[in-house]
Amino acid sequence: MLNLLRPELIRKTRLASVILMILVCIACQPKRELQLSGKTMGTTYHIKVVTGWLTSGAHLQRQIDDRLAAINTSMSTYDPTSEISRFNAITTANEPFSPSADLLEVLRVAAELHRLTDGAWDGTLDPLVNLWGFGRKGSVSQVPDEREIRQALDHVGFDRILLEPSGTISKRDPVVTLDLASIAKGFGVDAIARLLGDNGFSHFLVEIGGEVYARGRRKDGNAWRVGINRPDKEAPFNDVYRAVPLTDRAMATSGDYRIFFQVDNQSYAHILDPRTGRPVTNGVVSATVVAANCTVADGLATALMVMGPEKGLALVNRLASVEGLMVVRLPDGSLVDHPSDGFGIGR
Repeated sequence: MLNLLRPELIRKTRLASVILMILVCIACQPKRELQLSGKTMGTTYHIKVVTGWLTSGAHLQRQIDDRLAAINTSMSTYDPTSEISRFNAITTANEPFSPSADLLEVLRVAAELHRLTDGAWDGTLDPLVNLWGFGRKGSVSQVPDEREIRQALDHVGFDRILLEPSGTISKRDPVVTLDLASIAKGFGVDAIARLLGDNGFSHFLVEIGGEVYARGRRKDGNAWRVGINRPDKEAPFNDVYRAVPLTDRAMATSGDYRIFFQVDNQSYAHILDPRTGRPVTNGVVSATVVAANCTVADGLATALMVMGPEKGLALVNRLASVEGLMVVRLPDGSLVDHPSDGFGIGR
């Protein structure tokens, strides 16, 4: 007896076969490195995603730009309507302010960085940053006098910011203001890494203004390699001093060789010591940190510039899953590397 299939069943079977073939083709499609770039936080971003040819780069770019715009709207001191600007405008002590989840997350990391570094990292340097001409109020042509520095220091100290268990924040000092620029880019990197992971991507590299997070591997199966710029004022941006293999880790570098001004042949860099109110003068020209997330790496790199090699590397070597490289310029102009115990570098 013949077992004849009905025409509609035959059509369904053929359709199922076609769908299966399409799914197999999608799964087996060749990989490519999708490259996306744009502007954010006063700098640029570059992202590489290992994916198939059917992935929509335009759709992913829109998601990335929207996420970064939200972070910038929260933490930019250059935007008078941002969350951080509205908090800074408060002139009353103990007035509760309800931050967004993004800002609260960054503030909690900021409080921990301030504690770990004994105040070498501080998110309330806003008045000093502006006083020295490195902030939103523009450049200056002379070194501030001691009286101005002392006045600004009177309102610096992250312990002047109160983080309540309920999630609200307030000022202990009504004049204190926040500037989280030294970890905001790192947070942006982490946020985009989470976005890519939520979209199902397992192999990518995210870079914002030199701060980086790498997950998985490159298209060729090798580890991502991230360069540390040569810490020299005359060096081009693509001059690699050291290359670091990076997999499922973040890396951030801070240096004194890009943002500075000169008065009477003396350079004054934008890395300020929260304890003196002045640019650091300890010979450290570059500090790189590798950590589990970029927010922490970003803040620690800045702190190491202030702490110097001995105290800075002692801290790094105490922290689990954190490594660092500090570069010191000697009086004769030569550079000396000071790596932490487990820092891996390559030429």
